[in-house]
Amino acid sequence: MADDGPTPPVDRRARGFWFLLLLALASLMWSAQGTAVKFLEPHLGPIAITFLPFYVATAILLPLLLLLRRRDPAAGWPTLGQWRQFAIAGIAGQVLAQLGMTWGIVKSQASNGAVLNLMIPVISAVLASLLLGERLSRLRVLCLGIGLVGVLLMSVKDLRQSQLFEQSYLVGNLLILVGCFGSSFYNVYCKGLLARFHEVEILIYSYVTASAATVPLLVWAEPLDLSAFAYFDWRAWVAFAFLAVFMYTVSMLLFFYVLEHIPVTVASASLYLVPLFGVLLAAALLGERMGTTAVIGGAIVLVSTVLVMRYDSAV
Repeated sequence: MADDGPTPPVDRRARGFWFLLLLALASLMWSAQGTAVKFLEPHLGPIAITFLPFYVATAILLPLLLLLRRRDPAAGWPTLGQWRQFAIAGIAGQVLAQLGMTWGIVKSQASNGAVLNLMIPVISAVLASLLLGERLSRLRVLCLGIGLVGVLLMSVKDLRQSQLFEQSYLVGNLLILVGCFGSSFYNVYCKGLLARFHEVEILIYSYVTASAATVPLLVWAEPLDLSAFAYFDWRAWVAFAFLAVFMYTVSMLLFFYVLEHIPVTVASASLYLVPLFGVLLAAALLGERMGTTAVIGGAIVLVSTVLVMRYDSAV
């Protein structure tokens, strides 16, 4: 097939807008996680809240994997060495991310978690440079910095309430940082796997290894009482379904689809949209007022994300 030459500017703009839209949808789903967890807290412990929807998401992804196998019968199942790679992604990525965040916030404060989560795009950029050789261009560094400033402006309340250096919260804060590292590592490591595997394969295989590693922990730490589900109200059921279907399944498929086409550093810049959507959801659903600083910060975050998606040469 003849080479059609470089991508026309109009197509490139449309491509960048499409990726931005998909990343924004994923960020919107992630921003609602805290609200969903609050609806489940009266009924389940933190580990059960974290992993029971995760197990359901794993079961949801299985039919997608079987469909891929039917379309491509020649595709084989993972070898022992490949299973080892998926185990690294699942355990060092998902398990560390979910347990670190959950236990960390339990032992610390939600405001500390909100502040420390701002490190995820920065950690992702550093890991992508070290593990994947991604170039930290001036534009990427600039947009990450602008986005961080915007999120800090939106997080003034959390910054005032946070006690990052309080000794009693030290263990919790360290666990949250472990969770941030796990989340960043999962995205970066899976970016390397996308060259050889479909995003559905990566999700399901890494989820299977993460599930196998956490079932014993759940049984030991929080033995499941099935009668707890009998006391679920409609909000709890909606929250559980949201975590399983949208948080762990749809949002990750969207993020991985985009991640297959653009660098991790660029995709990670969109994670600053999570607190932006969190503020907007709190205003819309909980009636919380958005102060002037939060509005300015949100605008800065949006501008930084659009800049990197519009002008980065890799998009």
